[in-house]
Amino acid sequence: MNASVEGAPLVEGAPVAGAPAPAVRPAARPLSWSRTVAREMVHRDSVAEVLLTEVRRAAGGGFEAAASWPRSHPTFPRGGTGLHSPLMIVETLRQLGIYVPLRYFGVAPSARLIITDLHFETDPAAEPRARSGASRVSCRVRVGGLRHGPDGEVTGLRLDVSYRADGLLFARSGGGARFLTPEQYDAVRADAVRAPSAARTDTVLRADMLRAPAAVPPDAAVRPDARLIGVAGPHDTMIAAVGTTLLVEPADLSHPYFFDHPTDHLPGMIVLEAARQAAAVESGGRLLRPTAGRLKTARFIEYAPPARVLCVPHHATCVFRFLQGGEQKAFGVLRYQ
Repeated sequence: MNASVEGAPLVEGAPVAGAPAPAVRPAARPLSWSRTVAREMVHRDSVAEVLLTEVRRAAGGGFEAAASWPRSHPTFPRGGTGLHSPLMIVETLRQLGIYVPLRYFGVAPSARLIITDLHFETDPAAEPRARSGASRVSCRVRVGGLRHGPDGEVTGLRLDVSYRADGLLFARSGGGARFLTPEQYDAVRADAVRAPSAARTDTVLRADMLRAPAAVPPDAAVRPDARLIGVAGPHDTMIAAVGTTLLVEPADLSHPYFFDHPTDHLPGMIVLEAARQAAAVESGGRLLRPTAGRLKTARFIEYAPPARVLCVPHHATCVFRFLQGGEQKAFGVLRYQ
């Protein structure tokens, strides 16, 4: 995958070296939006959260996919202009990053997916409006950066995805992923628990907060108003403030989107949404809907102690990073128009 440059015109990239050649002649029929793909193929428990309706090989290499974006998503409300949330782009990328390896690269269903980084950019002038019914989005997917294990199995890859609606190219995204066997994943998680840094503290936070085994005590934290951060309701809030310190603290641990299935660490979509909400808070509600962004994950972010999110707005840009246990766990940037 070739990383895109925020602010540059959206153009579809050339084929990426290493992408598999089509094994069969691609079908001539149009893509189908009739029914979703199997939920297990995109790691979703709820069928309602499956966006992909078809993924197939494309002429000239790579893949093409159809995605159905609901007019009214309960977690990602439309903005004042009737546009879909930009996180719908990232969720589509996440689902493609699971489906394509499982279906076409022989990755075992039991493998654990680890996102290493992602980026997205969108052109609001070309984006589809969330009108009646769902938006039909077609995707062109390029695969590169293939990594193989000692037995030839695929252990990692990169995706570059372009998005069209009504014939217009309106967004691009991309990212990298690694695939671990259950045994490899258990070993990685065990190392994380044993790491000396896990016992270190962030001196900016109060000691009693750092010892908290789960949620932030309700009398110690203040959640931002839902309208300030552009979410549908209080249960969509991913952050809380203790004084001037912003913490990643989901309000609803049974949230139908963010906690659709159990995880042993903070999911990447929560990290990105927490960064977006922190940018809204630190900008006084001025920066709400990013048109581009990047996220790099360096370490797993645990549920406890709550990670701290630092967010520094500057004009139409907001740089962020997540700190936990004395380490920087993730960092990135969001851009706005």
